[in-house]
Amino acid sequence: MYALRYAVGTDPGLRREANEDSVYCSERLFAVADGMGGHAYGEVASSIAVGVLAELDVEADDPLGELAEAARRIAIRLTDLAEENFDMRGMGTTLTALVWDGERFAVGHIGDSRCYLVRDGELSQVTRDHTMVQALVDDGRMSAEQADEHPGRSMLMRALQAGSAHDPDLFFQEVRAGDRYLICSDGLSDVVTAAEIASLLSADPDGEQTVRALIAAANARGGPDNITCLVVDVLPAGNSSWLPKWLGR
Repeated sequence: MYALRYAVGTDPGLRREANEDSVYCSERLFAVADGMGGHAYGEVASSIAVGVLAELDVEADDPLGELAEAARRIAIRLTDLAEENFDMRGMGTTLTALVWDGERFAVGHIGDSRCYLVRDGELSQVTRDHTMVQALVDDGRMSAEQADEHPGRSMLMRALQAGSAHDPDLFFQEVRAGDRYLICSDGLSDVVTAAEIASLLSADPDGEQTVRALIAAANARGGPDNITCLVVDVLPAGNSSWLPKWLGR
């Protein structure tokens, strides 16, 4: 019924020497992990996350269970490493992943990397940030506009981290032909507005060009963090040249 087309790019940004983001793509699994912990351990954590996903990337009857198991294994591996090396105790990673079952996506999400959807030219955020400021917004104690400017907007309340719980959000996302999904690290979403992201996602049917434009937009705003963008287009099966009316028009 549907086919997928995807493009991906990652960039260290303009202020970081290393890239602590990791990304994984296959015909059925798409994921972005943003590591944290300093001293290159963030890169280790995100690499472990996508490595575990790669091990589990096989056809499964229970994709949500597959994602839950991946989170469990990632947390175990991070904890084991932290027990061997004291310096690694603060390391961890976000993880936002889509698993395709032929008709819909299973979504696994923890942290503040994001999944967006553009459908009929309208942008929506599929995932919810696990941050302090998002919790304040949810409680009505802060507006979304205030959250965007808050200096602590990247303070995580949940992540895959050594010695901590590994409870990602797990749900199914129904799709339509013409959907365009973006999974990105906060190196994009912290500096490029939702309106700008929507415009860039809608401007060009070429996913690779779109990814380059998104990364360029983040770097044009100072590139303070690593930037990873993964664009996935949902197409009618057997018609790879088909375009929705809203895209690139």
